[in-house]
Amino acid sequence: MNLFTRAVSWAFGLLLIGLSIFVSLETVSRKLFNFSFQGADELGGYILAICGSLAFTVALIERGHVRIDFLHDRLPEPFQAVLNWFSALFMALLGLFFARYGYGVIRDTLDYGSTAPTPWATPLIYPQSLWYAALVIFFLVSLGLLAGATWNIARGRFGVVNRLNGPKGAMEELSEELSDFRNR
Repeated sequence: MNLFTRAVSWAFGLLLIGLSIFVSLETVSRKLFNFSFQGADELGGYILAICGSLAFTVALIERGHVRIDFLHDRLPEPFQAVLNWFSALFMALLGLFFARYGYGVIRDTLDYGSTAPTPWATPLIYPQSLWYAALVIFFLVSLGLLAGATWNIARGRFGVVNRLNGPKGAMEELSEELSDFRNR
């Protein structure tokens, strides 16, 4: 696991643990003291939106996106590489879609000075900027993977394309799980 995915995974874990503690305190406070901090659901929505968007990038780097690959391994290596290149292309196009339309949300939020319709009245530009940054990271990583796949196909390095952009096989997944098990 590379440094980015490890750092993001730790951040996910810490944010979700912090959210769980906050929700627990909110629940106890409501039951015992009839007092609410008001905002656990708002904070939870922000955390889930940002973590979910960054999870796209983690899944892309870790080659964890679902692909139907029952036929993939039976194809010749150059044909696999072309399919994997198309996969990288479509991920980059998806990233472009996210970046393009996410920018519209950010622009509208700035134009209208939008705030959350909650007791906190959070200026939405702050959580939406983090959400949008996560989407842009996904786009840039997917673009980088597409550029690498294009470069390697042009050089005839089909095995490299398949290793970096292809779906994980059952043996590779088993090997990773056993390695994780041993490290625990």
